[in-house]
Amino acid sequence: MTTVLYPGSFDPVHNGHVEIVETASGLFDRVIVAAMRNPAKSPMFSLEERQLVLNESFAHLDNVSITMFSSLVVDLAQEMEADFIVKGLRAVSDFETELQMAQMNKAMSGVQTLFIPSASAHSFLASRLIREIAKFGGDVSTMVPEPALRALREKQTT
Repeated sequence: MTTVLYPGSFDPVHNGHVEIVETASGLFDRVIVAAMRNPAKSPMFSLEERQLVLNESFAHLDNVSITMFSSLVVDLAQEMEADFIVKGLRAVSDFETELQMAQMNKAMSGVQTLFIPSASAHSFLASRLIREIAKFGGDVSTMVPEPALRALREKQTT
C-alpha cells in the first residue's frame, strides 16, 4: 500500500489543488492532504476552517484523508508513514522552488518528493490571488470547489 502526503496551506483550496489530489488518488492507495500553519503567511482561514472545507471538498474520494500540522513536512511524512511527498507544479518557477525543498526534505529524512504537473486550465491559480480577488468581491466561482466558495462568501459578510 503506497501512501503519499500532499502538504500545503490550502488557504483556500482551489481547483488546481483538487486536480492534484484527484490525480494522486488515482495513482496511489492513500493520499493524505495536510494543511499547515505557515508562519510566513497571514491566513484568511483558521486551520479548523480549512479542515472543514478540505473534508467537504474531498469527500468524494474514498482514499483521501485530511490532517492539519504545524511542524516540518518530513516529520509529518514519517509520522504518517508516507512513502512519498506529492507536490503540484504550475510553472517553471514552481519547479525551482519545489526542487530545492524536495532536495532538502530528501537530505533530512530520505523521503522522496514526486511532482504532478497541473493542467494548463489550472496553472494560473494561486490561493493568494484568489484571497485578494475574493476580498474585493470578485468572482472566484470557477476557481475553487463549492465548499471553498461558500467559505469565502461567509468571510466577505463578516
